[in-house]
Amino acid sequence: MANNYVFHDSLPVAPLKLAALESCMDLATQVNDHIVSFRRNDIEELLRRKEDLNYRGYDVDSYLLDLKCPRFGSGEAKAVINESVRGADIFAMVDVTNYSLTYNVSGFTNHMSPDDHFQDLKRVIGSSVATAHRVNVIMPFLYEGRQHKRTKRESLDCAMALEELVNMGVSNIITFDAHDPRVQNSIPLSGFDNFMPTYQFVKTLLKHDPDLQLDKDHLMVISPDEGAMDRAVYLANNLSVDMGMFYKRRDYSTVINGRNPIVAHEFLGASVEGKTVLIIDDMISSGESMLDTAKALKDRKAKKVIICCTFGLFTNGLEKFDEFYNKGYIDYVITTNLNYRPKELMEREWYLEANMSKYLAAIVNSFNHDISIGAALSPTIKIQKLLQKFHAGKTE
Repeated sequence: MANNYVFHDSLPVAPLKLAALESCMDLATQVNDHIVSFRRNDIEELLRRKEDLNYRGYDVDSYLLDLKCPRFGSGEAKAVINESVRGADIFAMVDVTNYSLTYNVSGFTNHMSPDDHFQDLKRVIGSSVATAHRVNVIMPFLYEGRQHKRTKRESLDCAMALEELVNMGVSNIITFDAHDPRVQNSIPLSGFDNFMPTYQFVKTLLKHDPDLQLDKDHLMVISPDEGAMDRAVYLANNLSVDMGMFYKRRDYSTVINGRNPIVAHEFLGASVEGKTVLIIDDMISSGESMLDTAKALKDRKAKKVIICCTFGLFTNGLEKFDEFYNKGYIDYVITTNLNYRPKELMEREWYLEANMSKYLAAIVNSFNHDISIGAALSPTIKIQKLLQKFHAGKTE
């Protein structure tokens, strides 16, 4: 099989190092294994072509950097890197949603919050940026991404965080399915790349449901609100099907848990009766809005309701999803492995995972070689090839 990751005319800009924090070590390990495989295939391919790839650190057993973020009894912390990073191209990886990690503060146990993870990320940057060739940040779930605009006297946390990283010397920020990618306007002179998991969603969907009928009469893409329109339009156009949209009527006179409660979901679009519907969005937080949308679609006699979300946070637990699955309101839920998922979620029969590790490895490899990432940013060609195989009955 042809190796799509060989770069015949370019060498890495510097030796690669993956500075993965404990919060995303599982994902980083998979990414590392893919890059090791890519580069060993590169070497075999280049040797076959009688070409030489004499570059320090290109063929190694692991690109993971040896680092720790220990804490004092007071809860304060520091980053310690146990090997040289001089001249290295560092990719610092963090999952700010990983609440499973804990630390002690004066005898009490605290769970790591997004703020704690972001501080640890800055500690790693601060301990390496002075001597590294370049520091890049991989933050799949963009820190404070939902606090991206100001509607009253509010802090603009996401913009401030991005500015802080750039001011520390970060060259590129890599994220996935940002809640609002326009937040990159806060750092207009720095690298900010927002990748989408659309191809991986389609691949997971077709592999799980090989009898799916991909036409306007049997399939429809649904945006659960106006904020997810771009995602839904892109997927619907690639699948050549129609799309619909819900919009939320909120009670702006009341604030509950920091937000205005939803009064009702109103639907705009053609009939969903007898169709399989794909609800696509960036995240499942509490899941309340997503489940209300699913129920509304089943009430409109949709045949199947499939939820595709990049980040499955499930902040209110899984019980409500269990209930809706048992009642037939949802058929299954697809999320990526870009954020922490508890063991209980992985055991649910309604849950499917879209693995992003190979895609992220290809992105890192491309950055390290300083080559174009245009194809990765818009995976239309890959989606169309996958659909052709599916229609021909040749899906993996």
